[in-house]
Amino acid sequence: MITFDRVSVVYDGADEPVLRDVDLEVDEGELCLVVGHTGVGKSTLLGAVNGLVPHFTGGTLYGTVTVDGRDTAAHPPRELADVVGVVGQDPLDGFVTDTVEEELAYAMEQLAIAPSVMRKRVEETLDLLGLADLRHRALYELSGGQQQRVAIGSVLTAHPRVLVLDEPTSALDPTAAEEVLAAVTRLVHDLGVTVLLAEHRLERVVQYADRVIHLPGNGRVVSGPPAEIFTASSIAPPIVELGRAARWSPLPLSVRDARRAARPLRTALDGTPPPPVRRTPDAPGAALLTARGVTVAYRGVAAVREVDLDLRGGEITALMGRNGSGKSSLLWALQGSGPRKSGTVRVDRGEAEGTRGSAKGGSVEGSSVKGGAAKGSPVKGGSAKGSDPKSLSAAEARRLVGLVPQTSTDLLYLESVKQELDQADTESAAPGLGGGPSARAILDRLAPGIDGGTHPRDLSEGQKLALVLAIQLTAAPRVLLLDEPTRGLDYRAKSQLIAMVDELAAEGRSVVISTHDVEFAARAADRVVVMAEGDIVADGPTTEVIVASPVFAPQVAKILAPLPYLTVDQVVSVLPDEEANA
Repeated sequence: MITFDRVSVVYDGADEPVLRDVDLEVDEGELCLVVGHTGVGKSTLLGAVNGLVPHFTGGTLYGTVTVDGRDTAAHPPRELADVVGVVGQDPLDGFVTDTVEEELAYAMEQLAIAPSVMRKRVEETLDLLGLADLRHRALYELSGGQQQRVAIGSVLTAHPRVLVLDEPTSALDPTAAEEVLAAVTRLVHDLGVTVLLAEHRLERVVQYADRVIHLPGNGRVVSGPPAEIFTASSIAPPIVELGRAARWSPLPLSVRDARRAARPLRTALDGTPPPPVRRTPDAPGAALLTARGVTVAYRGVAAVREVDLDLRGGEITALMGRNGSGKSSLLWALQGSGPRKSGTVRVDRGEAEGTRGSAKGGSVEGSSVKGGAAKGSPVKGGSAKGSDPKSLSAAEARRLVGLVPQTSTDLLYLESVKQELDQADTESAAPGLGGGPSARAILDRLAPGIDGGTHPRDLSEGQKLALVLAIQLTAAPRVLLLDEPTRGLDYRAKSQLIAMVDELAAEGRSVVISTHDVEFAARAADRVVVMAEGDIVADGPTTEVIVASPVFAPQVAKILAPLPYLTVDQVVSVLPDEEANA
């Protein structure tokens, strides 16, 4: 179905090819998982399948790519639209209509499909992806996860023979991601559709893959059965990392198979308490941000309902919940830029040089769940005084509350990476607010090797996010709000992000991370807040909240249950090698 014959791709001005002498064949009805670190060329490989590379992206393609017998060099993307359907990393980039129903029908209109067939396919897709209640909604009103499902649906309605999906579940909550992947799997097994799927959250998709296409770097491509490739790959999901640590053979790829293999491991670990995921010797400090009765509504529909929340210095909070539960609306209301129908938000201004170490010593009694402090009352250990972010100048607000939105590129407007970094340093009086690292140094830790002369829009989604994080972190705000920051990041970049937010928390800052990534939350967060329909329904330590529901439990917790382990590192730190093979 898809053939790469000695394919190399070189972009204008690049010293090395992104892809180098790639030979690859993908059979009809295969589900191939494309894996690799951020920036190694996964999007280029996928773009070559429908002719976006080089017809749209530029550069030079050497060799031949054929799809269903058509040479992509001789057929631009519009002539492959009936064969290849593509869903990119950012669904907004692909929308061309105003409402959900119109977007689902658009591709079929361009292919001149009969109206009676179009109506039937739209209805089928609405049910398949759980979009029926949203059919008349405007696309811009949808949450990021809902937009992602619409983007996938707009491709499925055309019934292509090849589906190219670039991180299709990156903005979806665990349940919605499972629904989408189940639908894709049905297309593969029931209709023989060929699927190329790139995804950084491998724990979600590895069990569905027939084959793994691994890009280790230097333009090379290696493919083979998942268990074979992951034995030595530089990137792997937690289930595989645990299998490597325990030396299981063959490597399990599903929780069911891993639980069967883990019986000796559970016996060896029984009675040994796991070490803490994060080494935080000091208790959280005073509340840096206090919200009482915060309500957000759009056109009379409540998105956030009278939420009370305290964000304490030295604490990392994961904000979780299904798509559309109000997480993003709450973050924007806390930051001050978003609408707020009622309620109060106060941020402790502190002293310009006094942020470091403010978490050291002392603790805050009580928690932020409803039933604690009365609305508008001071928090124990905190202060009733403070500034509303809405009333601050942009420069002052940036030093107190920083926010990285879901569409991180909204914050990029200059012509090169270097200009963006230099502007961030200038606005933050850097290098380093209070002696911290420069924007360039932060970026090199998150995503090393990005050329300063590159235009920000030419970066991969993961690299764009790393750039925006570096810009925001340069100001070292007292409260940092991150809306889906791991979208587009590989495991290595996530580990680097965890190290950075750990440092910020150690300096006494409060970090909130809105995420659907349960593996990241298990490793990064001290506290988890779960939202549903605009309310906070759970708030407590990560070890208690994240395993209370199978939906939010990380893979290690599922495999080793009922033992209280969350991460592979916890297991490795307490288990001698000889016991792993008992």
